[in-house]
Amino acid sequence: RTSFFRRAPQGKPRAGQQDVEKEKEIHNYLSKEEIKEKVHKYNLAVTDKLKMTLNSNGIYTGFIKVQMELCRPPQTPPSAGTVTPSSIGCVNTLHISSTNTVGEVIEALLKKFLVTESPAKFALYKRCHREDQVYACKLSDREHPLYLRLVAGPRTDTLSFVLREHEIGEWEAFSLPELQNFLRILDKEEDEQLQNLKRRYAAYRLKLEEALGEVWKPG
Repeated sequence: RTSFFRRAPQGKPRAGQQDVEKEKEIHNYLSKEEIKEKVHKYNLAVTDKLKMTLNSNGIYTGFIKVQMELCRPPQTPPSAGTVTPSSIGCVNTLHISSTNTVGEVIEALLKKFLVTESPAKFALYKRCHREDQVYACKLSDREHPLYLRLVAGPRTDTLSFVLREHEIGEWEAFSLPELQNFLRILDKEEDEQLQNLKRRYAAYRLKLEEALGEVWKPG
């Protein structure tokens, strides 16, 4: 398993860190007493020894499991015997803290497998099981997976995490020159349509003026 968590920032936040601190406050949904109670209940329900630890500063650490669901082998440095997530189809266990975000978890997973592609190409999903239905929801980069794990409890059949590639949009499959050529074609078609529209209205105006001339012609 991989351990990945940061120390809590000490002292007054520097300029530029205030937004980060505000984001942490937003995600501090529970009081220290509520966190303490939930961590205690969580650890009582754990069956795989992957318990959470609550620190005196209110930050807690623990484990999440992430299922790798990649459609294609990711880019890795050229080295013999490199193991990629897609080649083993594994579930990865990460040791993180309550301050770690989704974006940091994605970076940690890619670093573990020496993936050189940008983390922006990947997304972390939460998979929820309710009655007989399964729901998958993409998490924003600023959400905190360990908080979600704590609230849901340790059972992965209630909540699990999945790493996937972003869905490729309609235009992302084309190169930049191709996209630029499409823009030129669209500009040409737009100009042609505009000229046709102008000719139609010019002809309509001419007929209207001729009709008005006939009406006002002296008898």
